[in-house]
Amino acid sequence: MKKIITCLLAAVGLTSANGQTTAPYEVDTFQTASGKTVKFHALVHASIRIEYDGRQILIDPVTRLGNRTIDYSTMPKADYLFVTHEHGDHFDREALKLLSKEDTKLITNQRCAEMLGYGQATKNDEMVAIDSDFLVQVVPAYNKTEGRTQFHPKGRDNGYILNLDGLRIYIAGDTEDIPEMAAIKDIDIAFLPCNQPYTMTPAQLVNAAKMIRPKVLFPYHYGQTDVSPLPAQLKEEGIDVRIRHYE
Repeated sequence: MKKIITCLLAAVGLTSANGQTTAPYEVDTFQTASGKTVKFHALVHASIRIEYDGRQILIDPVTRLGNRTIDYSTMPKADYLFVTHEHGDHFDREALKLLSKEDTKLITNQRCAEMLGYGQATKNDEMVAIDSDFLVQVVPAYNKTEGRTQFHPKGRDNGYILNLDGLRIYIAGDTEDIPEMAAIKDIDIAFLPCNQPYTMTPAQLVNAAKMIRPKVLFPYHYGQTDVSPLPAQLKEEGIDVRIRHYE
């Protein structure tokens, strides 16, 4: 994988509830083996915008999170939308509507497809061919700790492995360091959540990262959790940990 290390800043700002614009979204740029460009825009929490070879991919877009809002009307319409599960910090009808055009393809879990009345319902361990250079593997995402399994029960929610022209991107969704992660291999870029009781503790994230061994790791969905020690904790593993504004 050839990656461009420089972090670029997008021109679109994050707007708070009082209308003030904060720092621009951070953008990390990579290239596939054949030279296609892939850009990741750090929107907020679990919302990721991906630009790939002229196509727009949005993961779990939400318009509001706490006192922050994202104006999707200022962004290009999505070619592909992915939703991992129905919780309000991942599933937002308004955002999906703003980002959709006539031929937008929505991939989600069964529950969200039922709630919306449209979209391609997928389940764990399913393979989906989006395009000739875009394949998706649906993987499990769930809680395993006693007393927390009600948040994300096994078999309901999705994680996704996007294969963009050979560049393998693991978007974990809301999950703990589940045993199935040991089978996830050859990941170039991983997005792993970090905020118990709903997802992982920092220690669990470190364990997950050691199982998956991505080349680049973005902690996300971390809320008020302090993820600043993670780069040092995973340095000896050779994992490039990048902290972006995915609170």
